[in-house]
Amino acid sequence: MSARPTVVALDTPNLGDRSYLVALDGHAVVVDPQRDIDRILAIVEQNGWTVTHVVETHVHNDYVSGGLVLAGELGAEYLVPRGHDYRFEATQVGDGSTFESGGMQWRVLHTPGHTPHHVSYAVAVAGTDAGIFTGGSMLYGSVGRPDLIGPHATEGLAHAQWHSMRRIVDEVAADADVYPTHGFGSFCSATNTVGTASTVGQQAMSNPALLVDEETFVKELIDGLDAFPAYYAHMGPANELGAGPIDLSLPARADAGELRRRIDAGEWVIDLRSRVLFGQGHVRGTLSFPSDGNAVTYLGWVIPWGTPLTLLGETPEQVQEFQRELVRIGIDRPEAHATGQPTDWAQDAADIVGTERTDFAGLVAALEADPDLIYVDARRRSEWSDGHVEGARLVPLHEFPARIDEIATWSRAAAHAGADPRVWVSCGSGFRASIAASLLQRAGVPAVHVDDAFNRAAKAGARVVVDQHPETLGTAYTD
Repeated sequence: MSARPTVVALDTPNLGDRSYLVALDGHAVVVDPQRDIDRILAIVEQNGWTVTHVVETHVHNDYVSGGLVLAGELGAEYLVPRGHDYRFEATQVGDGSTFESGGMQWRVLHTPGHTPHHVSYAVAVAGTDAGIFTGGSMLYGSVGRPDLIGPHATEGLAHAQWHSMRRIVDEVAADADVYPTHGFGSFCSATNTVGTASTVGQQAMSNPALLVDEETFVKELIDGLDAFPAYYAHMGPANELGAGPIDLSLPARADAGELRRRIDAGEWVIDLRSRVLFGQGHVRGTLSFPSDGNAVTYLGWVIPWGTPLTLLGETPEQVQEFQRELVRIGIDRPEAHATGQPTDWAQDAADIVGTERTDFAGLVAALEADPDLIYVDARRRSEWSDGHVEGARLVPLHEFPARIDEIATWSRAAAHAGADPRVWVSCGSGFRASIAASLLQRAGVPAVHVDDAFNRAAKAGARVVVDQHPETLGTAYTD
């Protein structure tokens, strides 16, 4: 039996992606590296491997690649899918391309669907397939979504994805391991994935894309698609341009006066502390993006691209770790930072405010007392369709910046009528609701943060209904 390569997966949990180092007999290949290449360099140095190739399965839409810099650092050949207008030197590969790294033989399969030029890399040892690196093609129990290029390409790519899945099953050994880049929480996945390891044969027996006919697959795939982060629009161009090295040193320190100036100028000053601490007290006008959750995805989703950014953290390490998250999506350098507590960041005690917080039991009690309460559900439309609290108004978190004025109008109308002007906001866990409540507060809208898991709503006495009709989604519904 042929030896199998050593495969080291590097998870990037908040983006839902994996990069891979694949090594045999001291030679290694890196697949789909993230921007912070120090993680990869440390493993290479620790094992004494010689990296011969750095390869990309596709021009990524959810992160900025570190491949160009990594290949330069290691003197490795950089392989990218053929068909793009790259602004850097690299070896472009397509269907049927091959290369070797030590005792590993690699071949390229064109597997369009997630993108038009997407490729997968099958690796064999002594002629026997050991694995296939499928990027955004074959995922564990799913596929990469086909709508990131644009509506004009979605249906064609969905059809291509169906064929690509079958090509992998037909041309790669059933016992070869499958190593996708997406599918661990990534919005690049069309649906939720299942498990953390699999083989081609196991996917052939269980992946829904391989169990239905082409037309059924395409219809179900497209019907199930929901919104994806707005920052994705900037990732493809950044990857075709070729990203440079990163700088994770702390930006300039801002004192209380500088922070107030930046807030008043409309810049985004981000509080990285937990949502509980934010609720207990924060500097007026700052925004809650707790770094103990998936703050980077939602920050990239809602911030107007290019807005100056300042980070507030309890420690320098908290700030720097979030800087690492930011460079992965192309936000390279915050303007400033500060560490400590709100008392260190505010010019006076009056500048520190709190956020009213409750749970679903508290919301239910408030709704019983006032059925006309302004209650906003900040989850995505697909989550809403699976069930929501009766009387809620759907405003997905990513729509908040564009709809703040609309929500403020609801609040002012309630105040004018002598009713409660507060906007109560919930989500799936309380995390997104914290962000939403802080956006409302910054806009001068009184908010109540429902900090609770949605699966507790019915247990708390809320009436959860299933209703997909647009007229229930608020006055500014758009699909």
